[in-house]
Amino acid sequence: MSGVKCINKAALAILSCVCLFLTGCSTKYDMPYTADSPISSFRIVDKENEIRSATGFAEDLCVVDSDITPEELGLSDHTSAGLFDLNAKNTIYAKNIHETLNPASLTKVMTAVIALENGQPDDLLTASENVKITEEGAQMIGLKPGDTMTLDQALHLLLIYSANDVAVLIAEGVGGSVDEFVNMMNEEAHAIGATNTHFSNPHGLTDENHYTTPYDLYLIMNDAIRYELFNEIIHMRDYQTVYHTKDGKEKEANVETTNYYLSGNTKAPSGITVIGGKTGTTNAAGHCLILLSRDTGSNPYISIIMKSGSRDDLYSYMTKLLELAAAK
Repeated sequence: MSGVKCINKAALAILSCVCLFLTGCSTKYDMPYTADSPISSFRIVDKENEIRSATGFAEDLCVVDSDITPEELGLSDHTSAGLFDLNAKNTIYAKNIHETLNPASLTKVMTAVIALENGQPDDLLTASENVKITEEGAQMIGLKPGDTMTLDQALHLLLIYSANDVAVLIAEGVGGSVDEFVNMMNEEAHAIGATNTHFSNPHGLTDENHYTTPYDLYLIMNDAIRYELFNEIIHMRDYQTVYHTKDGKEKEANVETTNYYLSGNTKAPSGITVIGGKTGTTNAAGHCLILLSRDTGSNPYISIIMKSGSRDDLYSYMTKLLELAAAK
């Protein structure tokens, strides 16, 4: 569900709120976002006899219900893109913004959110047999059953190197099982308004019931950047750590970022600093990238490209989006 849909329910929400106030049955109304409620877009505020009011669910969000393409960027018809000005709460660019697509490893942004919400960096995680992923081409660090590492180590390997076996390690360590962790991912998606999203796994490997939209990914990334550790990790070019095998032996992991802006393989446009983000690539998803960036005035932006046909096109399109931010 887009933010615009939330806003269109304003009149109904306010009328319903007034009716509730007149009953005098309670001094506090707690109405968190739910997908089905006609007034879920609003939160009732009541603070010790202060004036009661309805606050828009999307008040602090960029909203969009159709394409916004002020300039022709040359994106192919099947590619989706979005550029969001976080301070101005403005959607600068949107193309196929509500199309449901396979997100590949952009999924791992939500995996990190659930881990950060429900775990502690020094939590010790132990790999099970489920870390054995057999899909051809799946990125892994080679975890074996019984291997142990902290959640902090796992989050670095998840976000910097996009290790799929580490995603399973995190899911089982934080959620108790992959299925329960995925339920937590879907609950969080609905809680933040990303109702065109459904996750089936914590890593993003292809599944027909695993999908999201560029707009929902903006909501998810906006949720993730609340966490200082997330922002710190996505800004790193490389990472070295030592974890332990089942018999207690040390095992090194040395990884480099998959983000070409951070590795220096691609240059951001003048006036834009790329803080970091997440890459994702599968045959079904194409080439995908989500970024957090800042302009010379330290204004933050979230930018998204999904379903690009090649890595070269992915970074070419993203640079054009960032140029729009720089010119703002």
